[in-house]
Amino acid sequence: MSDEHTYKFNVTMSCSGCSGAINRVLGKLEGVKSYDVSLDKQEALIVAEPGLDYETVLRTIKKTGKKVNSGEADGENKSIELAD
Repeated sequence: MSDEHTYKFNVTMSCSGCSGAINRVLGKLEGVKSYDVSLDKQEALIVAEPGLDYETVLRTIKKTGKKVNSGEADGENKSIELAD
Protein backbone atom coordinates (compact mmCIF):
# COMPACT_ATOMS: atom_id res chain seq x y z
CA MET A 1 0.00 0.00 0.00
CA SER A 2 1.40 3.33 -1.04
CA ASP A 3 1.73 6.04 1.58
CA GLU A 4 0.52 8.72 -0.82
CA HIS A 5 -1.83 9.30 -3.75
CA THR A 6 -1.21 11.06 -7.05
CA TYR A 7 -4.15 12.90 -8.56
CA LYS A 8 -4.12 14.52 -11.98
CA PHE A 9 -6.82 16.83 -13.33
CA ASN A 10 -7.23 18.41 -16.74
CA VAL A 11 -8.57 21.88 -15.97
CA THR A 12 -9.57 24.64 -18.39
CA MET A 13 -7.38 27.64 -17.49
CA SER A 14 -7.09 30.65 -19.78
CA CYS A 15 -4.63 32.82 -17.85
CA SER A 16 -2.22 32.98 -14.93
CA GLY A 17 -5.09 34.22 -12.73
CA CYS A 18 -6.88 30.91 -13.38
CA SER A 19 -3.87 28.80 -12.48
CA GLY A 20 -3.19 31.10 -9.52
CA ALA A 21 -6.68 30.46 -8.13
CA ILE A 22 -6.06 26.72 -8.24
CA ASN A 23 -2.60 27.17 -6.69
CA ARG A 24 -4.18 29.09 -3.80
CA VAL A 25 -6.87 26.52 -2.97
CA LEU A 26 -4.45 23.59 -3.22
CA GLY A 27 -1.98 25.41 -0.99
CA LYS A 28 -4.63 25.68 1.73
CA LEU A 29 -5.95 22.11 1.42
CA GLU A 30 -4.92 19.88 4.31
CA GLY A 31 -3.24 16.65 3.23
CA VAL A 32 -1.60 18.00 0.07
CA LYS A 33 2.10 17.09 0.08
CA SER A 34 2.93 18.87 -3.16
CA TYR A 35 1.24 20.14 -6.28
CA ASP A 36 2.06 21.54 -9.70
CA VAL A 37 -0.40 23.59 -11.72
CA SER A 38 0.57 23.98 -15.38
CA LEU A 39 -1.18 26.59 -17.50
CA ASP A 40 0.61 25.25 -20.61
CA LYS A 41 -0.57 21.68 -20.06
CA GLN A 42 -3.96 22.74 -18.60
CA GLU A 43 -3.18 20.36 -15.77
CA ALA A 44 -3.06 20.16 -12.00
CA LEU A 45 -0.91 17.38 -10.53
CA ILE A 46 -1.31 16.74 -6.81
CA VAL A 47 0.59 14.42 -4.47
CA ALA A 48 -1.58 13.80 -1.42
CA GLU A 49 -1.35 12.04 1.91
CA PRO A 50 -3.33 8.76 2.19
CA GLY A 51 -6.18 10.44 4.08
CA LEU A 52 -6.95 12.98 1.34
CA ASP A 53 -9.38 11.46 -1.14
CA TYR A 54 -9.89 12.21 -4.82
CA GLU A 55 -13.37 13.69 -4.36
CA THR A 56 -12.14 16.24 -1.82
CA VAL A 57 -9.43 17.47 -4.19
CA LEU A 58 -11.89 17.55 -7.11
CA ARG A 59 -14.44 19.52 -5.08
CA THR A 60 -11.73 21.99 -4.00
CA ILE A 61 -10.63 22.62 -7.60
CA LYS A 62 -14.24 22.97 -8.79
CA LYS A 63 -14.86 25.63 -6.09
CA THR A 64 -12.58 27.96 -8.07
CA GLY A 65 -15.20 27.93 -10.85
CA LYS A 66 -12.80 26.36 -13.34
CA LYS A 67 -14.04 23.56 -15.60
CA VAL A 68 -12.52 20.18 -14.78
CA ASN A 69 -12.41 18.11 -18.00
CA SER A 70 -10.96 14.87 -16.67
CA GLY A 71 -9.38 13.35 -13.60
CA GLU A 72 -7.09 10.51 -12.58
CA ALA A 73 -6.27 8.92 -9.26
CA ASP A 74 -3.07 6.89 -9.08
CA GLY A 75 -3.07 6.46 -12.87
CA GLU A 76 -6.71 5.36 -13.19
CA ASN A 77 -9.33 7.51 -14.90
CA LYS A 78 -11.99 8.71 -12.46
CA SER A 79 -15.33 10.45 -12.73
CA ILE A 80 -15.40 14.24 -12.49
CA GLU A 81 -19.04 14.25 -11.37
CA LEU A 82 -19.67 15.00 -7.72
CA ALA A 83 -22.55 13.69 -5.66
CA ASP A 84 -24.17 16.59 -3.81
